[in-house]
Amino acid sequence: MSHRISRRRLVQSAAVFGIGLPIILPSRILAGPSPNERLSFACIGMGGQMRGYLIPELTKIDQQIVAICDVDKRQRDSAIQVKELANARVYHDYRELLDKETGVDAVIIATPDHWHVPICQAALQAGKHVYCEKPLAHSITECRVLEKLARSHPGLATQTGNQGCSTEGFRRSFEVIQSGLLGTINEVHVWHPSHSWPNGVDRPTSSDSIPEGLDWNFWLGSAPARPYVNEIYHPGKWRGWYDFGGGSMADFCCHGFQLAYRALELDAPTRIEATGDDLGHESYPTRCTVTFDFAAKGKRGPVKLFFYSGDKHVPPEHIIKGPVGSTGCLVVGSEGTLSAGLWNTDCNIRLRDASDFQGANQPEVIKIAKTQSRIDTEVLKWDPKRAAKGERPRWSQVNNSHMFEWVLACAGDTKSYSPFEIGARITEVGMLGVLALRMQKPILWDAENCQAVGLPEADAIIDPKPSTKKYLSQS
Repeated sequence: MSHRISRRRLVQSAAVFGIGLPIILPSRILAGPSPNERLSFACIGMGGQMRGYLIPELTKIDQQIVAICDVDKRQRDSAIQVKELANARVYHDYRELLDKETGVDAVIIATPDHWHVPICQAALQAGKHVYCEKPLAHSITECRVLEKLARSHPGLATQTGNQGCSTEGFRRSFEVIQSGLLGTINEVHVWHPSHSWPNGVDRPTSSDSIPEGLDWNFWLGSAPARPYVNEIYHPGKWRGWYDFGGGSMADFCCHGFQLAYRALELDAPTRIEATGDDLGHESYPTRCTVTFDFAAKGKRGPVKLFFYSGDKHVPPEHIIKGPVGSTGCLVVGSEGTLSAGLWNTDCNIRLRDASDFQGANQPEVIKIAKTQSRIDTEVLKWDPKRAAKGERPRWSQVNNSHMFEWVLACAGDTKSYSPFEIGARITEVGMLGVLALRMQKPILWDAENCQAVGLPEADAIIDPKPSTKKYLSQS
């Protein structure tokens, strides 16, 4: 970890909404520091998510990206055309980047899923703060390895890429659920339509020439070897294949499950069952329903979480009670239902006797105390008088606080809202859903021993062994 970062002290609080829950800001942030005081970042995995979302969010808050890495030269070349990356140093191997860029404060990872944990491990062991796209891991064992590693590095800030939790809608919904307004909550329904990646098929038997500049073997990494085929795996199609991703379940568990998991204080599910169409292939099914059973805990009773995937595959009519969008999340209680949206960014309430949903201005919701911290971006707006002196503005374009909260955590001793310790556990729920889909059998889950009861054949999916360690960091 950079000594420059570890010496920083947080000396001023941002105003927050809530009860005694300050978000701490370093004084240098409010003072408008000079360019050489910005944090430095390295970006690994230069595909669409990195270039289209993560880098713009980081540059809005005026941070500097000093290095980029990708195993595909085409993506590296495309990335350096971005204005903010024009002077970034370029790497093909993440290990070389971490070895040479010792002054980098933090690393952002947006590779295919099967590379998330290996690179997170290397970056944390190199003393870097880490932001990783969801899902954090590609197997149940990887979830636990990453959680343990993050806990062993308490001085490093980590953040899971489930940005919905940093919105006002999420935090207000969290407070509504915990207030008891919805009564006894026993069901959660999350749904997502079919996607464009391969579904319900096995790998093609054909092969194509590897494009110039793509290190295909490095892209595969520790996944089982297979020939390259155009428009099937890379770029963008890998998520449908179980060797590299986990379809909609893996892609959206960290979004759609996070509100219920956190507000209801769920643990690992005890039973998972999957049904659907086109199961039993190397890729995610065309249509499925996965049901998770969570045991009672404290004053809360048992909870069932349903995940629906596929076109026009939504919860039953007695739950939705009318037309719904192609994606969504409903938290169902005895006294009302909360509609949070797939990304869990909404807070719409339909109480038991009401026919329609109302927003957070619903009279009963207004009465609920705000217990979750918020960043008050008003205190971050730029002072025109300082701009007139030629000082450069910072934080004036903040419109999504997820990246901002992580940067604050990197800059001091605050904690990000979705650290790996939480993100890994939500990811594990999703990986258990993938396990049930692949096994095509109900899973009785022994969380303590990390095993599917009576299904030893599931071990190869719970803890897959690398086909090669050639591309893994040895640190």
